[in-house]
Amino acid sequence: MALRTYRDYIESLKKMKSNIYKYDELIEDVTTHPATRRTIEGHGATYKYYNDEKIGPMITTKSHLTGEPVSRYLSVIRSPEDMYANCDMKRLMFHLTGTCTGGHCAGWTALNAMFIATYEMDRDLGTVYHQRFLTWLKDAQARDITLAGALTDPKGDRTKPPHLQEDKDVFLHLVEKRDDGIVVRGAKIMICGVAAANEIFILPGTGYREEDAACALSFVIPRDIDGLTVVETRHPSDTRDEEEGFDNPVLEGGITQAFLLFEDVFIPGERVFMCGETKYSLTAVMNFIGSYRAAIGGCVAGQGDVKIGAAILTARTNGLSSKVFNDKLTEMYINNETTYGMGIAAAARGKRHESGAWQCDQLLANVNKVHVATLPYRTSLLAQDIAGGIAETGCLPSYKDFESKKYGHLIKKYIKAVHSAEARARAARLVEWTTIGGGVPGCMHGGGSPDGAKLVIRGTSNLEEKVTIARRLANIQEDIKDPEKKK
Repeated sequence: MALRTYRDYIESLKKMKSNIYKYDELIEDVTTHPATRRTIEGHGATYKYYNDEKIGPMITTKSHLTGEPVSRYLSVIRSPEDMYANCDMKRLMFHLTGTCTGGHCAGWTALNAMFIATYEMDRDLGTVYHQRFLTWLKDAQARDITLAGALTDPKGDRTKPPHLQEDKDVFLHLVEKRDDGIVVRGAKIMICGVAAANEIFILPGTGYREEDAACALSFVIPRDIDGLTVVETRHPSDTRDEEEGFDNPVLEGGITQAFLLFEDVFIPGERVFMCGETKYSLTAVMNFIGSYRAAIGGCVAGQGDVKIGAAILTARTNGLSSKVFNDKLTEMYINNETTYGMGIAAAARGKRHESGAWQCDQLLANVNKVHVATLPYRTSLLAQDIAGGIAETGCLPSYKDFESKKYGHLIKKYIKAVHSAEARARAARLVEWTTIGGGVPGCMHGGGSPDGAKLVIRGTSNLEEKVTIARRLANIQEDIKDPEKKK
């Protein structure tokens, strides 16, 4: 077994069948098409740095199954230190690529969620899901695949559960169970990094009751499996991905989201890890959100690091010292380290599951999610404020105009400040990219909504324990209960 090279990764994608569309056009080669090339460069960055003396140890670890070196994105989190390393890796990936590599992150989180869920099903129900999962994971590690993860269903009428929906396909569901596998139909939507993935790990979208057992599904599929159509969504970075020079400001990286359309897709039994076990569907989802919402703090901190650097570079090209912006920079630092630190705290305050996996503290992970839904936007505002109108208003001419033989020299003349026109333009474009363009990940709703996180917070914050503490300190003997809700 060996870690793959970047060339190996690219070749693996080229060999896959074409099933990805955008603007009603079939993308024949995801590695070269402008709509997908950049996200593949970003996700593929890990393969380029495996042998780097400093970065390699941050993105690889030892498999607890085989003892061999593997990508951290294909590893099981077994200690708080493993989780710290994942947070650091997510921050690092933003430094390397300038944008989100969310396919990696969601795939890693999905496999960790189902490592625990399959263990519990085998323990309680006598199934063989966990052994199937381990067999698949060993193979995935040996092939060093890039894995995306998919949870979100279309959901249709939000006031109705799946079995009461007029169109049952708005939740991915079981159509037929066979001796050798299952057939599914429906969709998963707004899924990150699919074009860069060799395989996709499917999880149930929420917890289900018995009447919705057909939706309690988890399995892994090749991205090009028969019956699956992938439709790439329109994204703010679309036009930039086709542009040249500083209009495409990061060295490697881009973000894509997709709809996965399942039309009676057959899943072999050895790749099925849940089929109708409703009691464990919410367990799988909660396993996912705990580690995902902890680690995303490192991701947006990395994004914030880039915003700070780009904003100050722009200011310096204008002739302004960073000292002018000390208060604003301090607030940006605080925002970054708040989300990063909350993720580390969620890992540190977690617990070991009997399967051997490490589970993050749900309360702190979801508090982090609420911070992630707000603080990065404040950091963006401050970056735009520091960089000025050239980065925020959309008033910077294009790279092609910059290089025009007719008037390019005049554009450069009037863009130049203290430093070269090109340096000022490149720095300003990077601010634009990270604050209002393609470099912005889904901070508000990525990994679930902040309102959903607040529900978990309310469910795990133990209000009555705090009331009891206050009663004791105030020496109140009588039991003071919450008034009944008025009808």
